Amino acid sequence: MKHALCAGMLTASLVVLLSACHSTSSTGTIDRRAVVDRHKVVTTQTNPKSPAQVGNGEFAMGVDITGLQTFVPFNTLSNWSWHTFPLPKGARIEDYQGVAFDTHGKPIRYEVFDETHPEISRWLQANPHRFTLGQLGFEILKADGQPAQESDLQNTRQEIDLWSGIITSTFSLDGEPVTVRTACHPNQDAVGVTVESPLVGEGRISVFLDFPYPTTKQFADYLGDYTKPELHSAEIVDQTPGSVVIERMLDTTQYFTAVKWTSDGQFAQAGVDSMPHRFYFRPEKTDKIALTCTFSKARPQGELAVAADVFVKSSEAWVDYWNSGAAIDLSGSKDPRWKELERRIVLSQYVMRVNEAGSLPPQESGLVNNGWYGRFHFEMIWWHGIHYALWNRWPLFDKSLHIYPDFLPTSIARAQRMGRSGAKWPKCTADFDREWPCWAHGFLIWQQPHPIYFAEQDYLMHPTQETLDKWKDVVFATADYMADYAYYDDKKGEYVLGPPVVIVSENTDALVTTNPIFELGYFRYGLRTAQKWRERLGMPQNEKWADVYTKLAPLPVQDSVYVTYEGIPEMWTKYTYEHPALTGVLGMLPGDGVDTTTFVRTLNKVMNEWQFDKIWGWDFPMMAMAAARTGQPALAVDLLLHDSKQFQFDEHGLATGGPFPYFPSNGGLLTAVAMMAQGWAGSEGEAPGFPKDGSWSVRYENFVPMQ
Repeated sequence: MKHALCAGMLTASLVVLLSACHSTSSTGTIDRRAVVDRHKVVTTQTNPKSPAQVGNGEFAMGVDITGLQTFVPFNTLSNWSWHTFPLPKGARIEDYQGVAFDTHGKPIRYEVFDETHPEISRWLQANPHRFTLGQLGFEILKADGQPAQESDLQNTRQEIDLWSGIITSTFSLDGEPVTVRTACHPNQDAVGVTVESPLVGEGRISVFLDFPYPTTKQFADYLGDYTKPELHSAEIVDQTPGSVVIERMLDTTQYFTAVKWTSDGQFAQAGVDSMPHRFYFRPEKTDKIALTCTFSKARPQGELAVAADVFVKSSEAWVDYWNSGAAIDLSGSKDPRWKELERRIVLSQYVMRVNEAGSLPPQESGLVNNGWYGRFHFEMIWWHGIHYALWNRWPLFDKSLHIYPDFLPTSIARAQRMGRSGAKWPKCTADFDREWPCWAHGFLIWQQPHPIYFAEQDYLMHPTQETLDKWKDVVFATADYMADYAYYDDKKGEYVLGPPVVIVSENTDALVTTNPIFELGYFRYGLRTAQKWRERLGMPQNEKWADVYTKLAPLPVQDSVYVTYEGIPEMWTKYTYEHPALTGVLGMLPGDGVDTTTFVRTLNKVMNEWQFDKIWGWDFPMMAMAAARTGQPALAVDLLLHDSKQFQFDEHGLATGGPFPYFPSNGGLLTAVAMMAQGWAGSEGEAPGFPKDGSWSVRYENFVPMQ
């Protein structure tokens, strides 16, 4: 099998293929609804770690078995729900200046934890952080008037209709049935809820809305702190027949919550000292409740959405989503694992659309809970979002990529503070560009070429002057930093990367690590591709980029296989855990600088010797893509169905592989499947990443080839 491995790998023919053949189909039109419907999610009890969710990519709410947050305080999160705790007394942000490290004889300040200013370093670590907007649930009373617990409910059943995005929850209490429907508005941070039950008419079911204070925990399943009522406020600022608006203040953070109902009832504050931020909607003279809860940064203007409208619009939006972009049907396969792989594919599409299709790159756990204070990682943007391009749903990825032009001035300033040219992208940040000072964050570099990859993907799909103008400043500033970062070693006669450098696996000594393999391959790709952008714009080659590209150190080899970094000691006894990034240079990446024969030996060694319960979820799709590119499709499929505890998908499609849930596992799966179905630059034939022995029948349509 031929691979495009060196300079000039992505030819003009690929541009034509990507721009003209998005509708490639293997065997005709797929019954998309049939594929989706056979994976409806049905559960009978609450999983306290894994909520069912409704959401629109910008906003999401997790619910328990009742259809709301009645017994488990799951989170309600948005891309705008950021809060900052007050600064420590006497501390100033300006106190943090980075920490200087000798870098090839030159002191450079890196954004790592400053032991001489620990308070401001810790504050910068924790602020800003994402917070939950509120808890919406039911107050359910038993016949004796006591509050019901989940264990009191009978016949519990919950179904997520993936095709419409509507959750239907049914249960009974004291023999009386209850039906709850829950949905999210596709264009507003609004949840619609309906309830039908004789218990409503008996006054035994009400709706509560409770507001907590943000938590100080870095990793938390439930983000609310209900023990500090004095630190925040919730006040009704507008009330009309059928609606209220509540103003929230958390330190300097302000937002609003609006509730609208179309069933008879009264809305009021609890009025209890122990619950000053709790409100109730109590229905009157009806067996039904229909209301919406809308969250917003600004005070809502105009008409509020009603529940019936939310359900209609949810269904319309989800039908549009499932009918857009690509699709794959594995039901004709003889391999009995087809249904599990297809389930993972379908549910991953659902949870990614709910959690990770908004105006900011997502955090690792999407809108389920907080990991790393809810911040997003720049190096992980690829794994969260590139699948949208390959599934021909580019707009869902593109809406978050504005961070690159938006963060360009601050990233240029960051590079200048280090005495370097170009733009140094942050590693971990929030809704504005301020790095979290940390060892890994300060020294990491594999996030650097990402925007060049994204720009190239955009251009291959949209080869226009508008696309060139959109990305050129970002591409050039990115390449300038990469070229300046590389250090010319006179003794070796080559440019080297590091030290100091933290590599993909983050498990080596940053102060001695030199020439990590993945970073070398990705820097080659980035510099080569940036030169192509100059050519497209009618500009001459950048001589500095060309010099670095030509003289960049080769990918490190020991004993006829690639290794994690040059000169690494005891590679195969001490470093066979964490990310096997050496498999990413031909798979995730197109293979700049790779010798295919050496790479195949390396992949086989990794498969035999790596500790697969000590890696991360996206590592399995990364290895699957490597297997596909090297003509090992059976191995590629096996990796996507690996039994490691680090790559499992639960009943809701939420994946393991890091702090739970770990959405790079879902994004990586979708990326690998798209590549295995539609192929990549230089691949041949139908579904080149799937076995051709008759065990797999792969019907697919509308995918985009991978670079």
